[in-house]
Amino acid sequence: MEVIINPDLETINWKDISELFQHVNWGIRQPEDIKNAFKKSSVTCFVKDKNRVVGFGRTVDDGKYYALLVDVVVHPEYQAKGIGTQIVNEIKSRLNSYNFITLTAAPNKEGFYEKLGWKKQKSAYIFPKDEKQGLEHCES
Repeated sequence: MEVIINPDLETINWKDISELFQHVNWGIRQPEDIKNAFKKSSVTCFVKDKNRVVGFGRTVDDGKYYALLVDVVVHPEYQAKGIGTQIVNEIKSRLNSYNFITLTAAPNKEGFYEKLGWKKQKSAYIFPKDEKQGLEHCES
């Protein structure tokens, strides 16, 4: 497996990334939209098995104080092999100087992040975009 940090994004097959989002049931995302989102990230991480991207993650951040880990995705065939852990740790290691590093876990994936030392915040909030998101991410 090859871990690539901040690659030339022109070398990424964004159609494959779109399909990977679908494999993990995160819905349909357009390749060009995904590419544009990744271009705005300070840190991107891709894991390849030969020439196939099998996992990735990125940040949404201000470059100094606040960073949010987002889009941590591993192909279902490659899950439970340490790839997600490697992605999270690689990205986090590049954010040591930030004051706050946060994330929103996908539903039922909280335990994965807790095993890596992440702590649940006392005062984190979300303004749900719809009822489904409210049910998945809100306590009450």
